[in-house]
Amino acid sequence: MAFFDWFIPWEPSPGTAVCLLLAAGLYLRGALRSPMTAPWPRQLAFWLGLALIYVGLQTHFDYYAEHQFFMHRLQHLGLHHMGPFLIALAFPAATFRRGLPVSWRRRVLMPALHLPPVRWFLAVVLNPWVAAFLFVGIIYFWLWPAVHFIAMLDHMDYRLMNWSVTLDGLLFWWLILDPRPRPPARLAPGVRILVALAVMPPQIVLGAWIFFSRQHLYPLYELCGRAFAGVTPTLDQHLGGLILWIPGAMMSVIAALIALAHWTSLSRRGRLPRRGRQHIAASAAPAPHPEP
Repeated sequence: MAFFDWFIPWEPSPGTAVCLLLAAGLYLRGALRSPMTAPWPRQLAFWLGLALIYVGLQTHFDYYAEHQFFMHRLQHLGLHHMGPFLIALAFPAATFRRGLPVSWRRRVLMPALHLPPVRWFLAVVLNPWVAAFLFVGIIYFWLWPAVHFIAMLDHMDYRLMNWSVTLDGLLFWWLILDPRPRPPARLAPGVRILVALAVMPPQIVLGAWIFFSRQHLYPLYELCGRAFAGVTPTLDQHLGGLILWIPGAMMSVIAALIALAHWTSLSRRGRLPRRGRQHIAASAAPAPHPEP
């Protein structure tokens, strides 16, 4: 297969292509109109994240994800973790907003965000513990063997699975990697660290269960034919479990470290509430020596 043939969609989805093109066009327009909101490191993170999502949804990689379990896990590592992580790290909200015409912002975006159902929905899904539960729960749900079997065979369920993990990843990492103080950010800096670390143990447990299981949990790949004939079902399952276990969990550690860096940066610039600054200063101060 020629190199550029890899970028031809295995199962073309006009809706997916339109969504990705709209996101790319809106971000590019906003970055050109207001370069200060999108310095080049942020732009690089955004385009890399969007490229990972494109590769997972609209290239020949999708074929291998449908015929090899460990490739499926690599696909979801990009869709649920790395792609959304990089986009959230770019903090593109201001750039997207600048990309919209002013009339759309005033007549469509702002009124829509103030609708009671929209505000209620955002208040629920952006609650830190609901967001953490959804982030872990969606992995468990789609990897439950019976559910996974159906999702991989049904065309609509397969697309629902991929889009659900992508949108959930964007939601979760946006909460954790928000560099602003609270408010306007949804979470306080310390809570972001706690939530990032809280989703790590369930991923480790699930990855270890898949890795150490003695039965073939996902026989679908055997029925449909594996993409790599030299990879045995046991090795395929072990590799898939390791991908969830190690890289997936490590993303939480990286996110917690970035959230900690944001916390210290906000404290240094005096942008934390007074009580939060006093707490950081007290924890950083050396313990007093007892008098002789």
